[in-house]
Amino acid sequence: MRSYSLIAPAKINLYLEIIGDRPDRYHELAMILQSIDLADQIDIQSASTETIRVHCNHPQVPTDNSNLAYRAAALMATKFADAYRNFGGIDITIKKRIPVAAGLAGGSTNAAAVLVGIDLLWNLGLTFAELEELGATLGSDVPFCISGGTAIATGRGEQLSPLPSLDHIHIVLAKYRSLEVSTPWAYNTYRQEFGSTYIRDTANLADRANAVHSGEIVKAIVNKNTVEIAQKLHNDLEKVVLPAYPQVLHLRELFATQPGVLGTMMSGSGPSVFAIVESAEQAEIVKLKIREAIPDQDLELFVTRTITHGIKIAS
Repeated sequence: MRSYSLIAPAKINLYLEIIGDRPDRYHELAMILQSIDLADQIDIQSASTETIRVHCNHPQVPTDNSNLAYRAAALMATKFADAYRNFGGIDITIKKRIPVAAGLAGGSTNAAAVLVGIDLLWNLGLTFAELEELGATLGSDVPFCISGGTAIATGRGEQLSPLPSLDHIHIVLAKYRSLEVSTPWAYNTYRQEFGSTYIRDTANLADRANAVHSGEIVKAIVNKNTVEIAQKLHNDLEKVVLPAYPQVLHLRELFATQPGVLGTMMSGSGPSVFAIVESAEQAEIVKLKIREAIPDQDLELFVTRTITHGIKIAS
């Protein structure tokens, strides 16, 4: 029976700016997204019956049609009905390593891996652009997760402009297992508190979104200046999440006081917090210091690094 194993990396936001409202009630965003080597493994194989089945080793991950990986398989079955009939059903096994509900695109990268895996399984020969277009119907982060690396994301996050890839920037990442932040809550709260600052004119909206291309953090990325990148980290959602979630604020403040930390920020809508550090050795020291300061085993800590790719076949 045909099968593939795929590596599905997480992402962090190096930059997240909320510019205004869109007609579809999403927000117009300007972001810089970055793949990291903290990743899930997705095993996908043909099944003998025309069914889609999802298995996962993490108890919090649903295995029904509410799972984004399941919905990715269902989308492919609908779009490519002849191939679905020819090759049969799909068995998807998710081996989770990315924390759940963490602002790291864990669900989106799993869905991206399923799209890539089924393309391979059914010999569809789709391009990355075609896969990204399919992914955009599932979620804003899915297109980026397919190609990965480093990219500017505008629109609701699905319009991508690749940047020179950042490799081997060392990162310490922290997330409380039991803590979740609702993404709709974060964006709606931001709208309530800061909606008066939104750009209303459509032309100005596009201009402001495009301005990120010439921004200081992009210059730092082009120059591969890690210190500059760390100093230019920005996330508008911190304005509403940090006051409402003291644990996240405390993590961020604790990271900022550690020797060797160049910059720290919450990723996406949280609650994950990451720190950019000087070296792999320093990352291990920072991880140890955070663990000493917060011995609570509910806190997960990871040492990771930036990578230059999205979904890839496991070696």
